[in-house]
Amino acid sequence: MNRLYYDFHIHSCLSPCADNDMTPNNIAGMAMLAGLAIAALTDHNSAKNCPAFFSAARRVGIIPIAGMELTTAEDIHMVCLFETLEGATAFDNYLEGHRMLIPNRSDIFGDQLICDENDGVTGEVPWYLHPASDIMIDAAPELIGQYGGVAYPAHVDREANGVIATLGAFPELPGCMNAEFYDGTKEQAYLERYPELKTKRILVSSDAHNLWSIRDKCAFLETESSPASPQETVREVFRILRRAKT
Repeated sequence: MNRLYYDFHIHSCLSPCADNDMTPNNIAGMAMLAGLAIAALTDHNSAKNCPAFFSAARRVGIIPIAGMELTTAEDIHMVCLFETLEGATAFDNYLEGHRMLIPNRSDIFGDQLICDENDGVTGEVPWYLHPASDIMIDAAPELIGQYGGVAYPAHVDREANGVIATLGAFPELPGCMNAEFYDGTKEQAYLERYPELKTKRILVSSDAHNLWSIRDKCAFLETESSPASPQETVREVFRILRRAKT
C-alpha cells in the first residue's frame, strides 16, 4: 500500500483570522518541510488564493488541492475540496451571491489579502469572509458535488462552528462520506458517543492559521499503488473521498 500524507485544511492570509505571513509560498514551503505529499488551501468562504497556491506548491513538489471552508446557514464550518481549480473558482463565483456582504474592518477582524504566485499582494476582499452563507448544511455536499468537489463537516471535535456542538448530533448529510477531526486522539470517544460517525471516513487536518501549526506528516490516505502523476494522485484522492467507508 502507498501512503499519501495530507493536510486538507490550511488557511492563508486571505482568511482574516490567519497570520499575514501565511502566504501561498510560505504555506507550500512549510508543507514540504513537514513531509506532506498533498495539501489543500481552505480559506473562509473564498478560493481566491488557490491559483497562487497551485503555482507555489508545484514549485516545491507538493500536490495542491483547491478548497475553502464554507460557513453554512447554521454557522457550521464545512471543508470543501475541489478536484479542479476551475471548479473551485466557479463555486467561489457562485458563493459571492450567497453570502452576507459586511464590509471588512481589518483593524478589528484582520486583513484579507489576495496574493500572486510570488506572494505579491494584488488586492483584498472587501467583504468580511467569516459570516454565514445561505447554504444549508444538508444541501452543501450535493451542491459542492455539482462543482466537482466534496464537502464534509470541519473539526467536529470543536465547540466553535462544529456540527455536533451546534446541532447536538451528527446529522444525515446526503452525499457526505467524510468527517474531519482536529485532534485525532478524540476519534474513539466521539465514535462511541455519536455512532452515526462510524459510517464516515475520518480525516484529520491541522486547520492551520499560522505557519507553525502546519503539522509534520501524520494523517494519510492509502492507495493500492503509487499514482503515476500528480493529476492521477488527485483523481485517486477524490475517488477515495467520494466512496462510502468500507
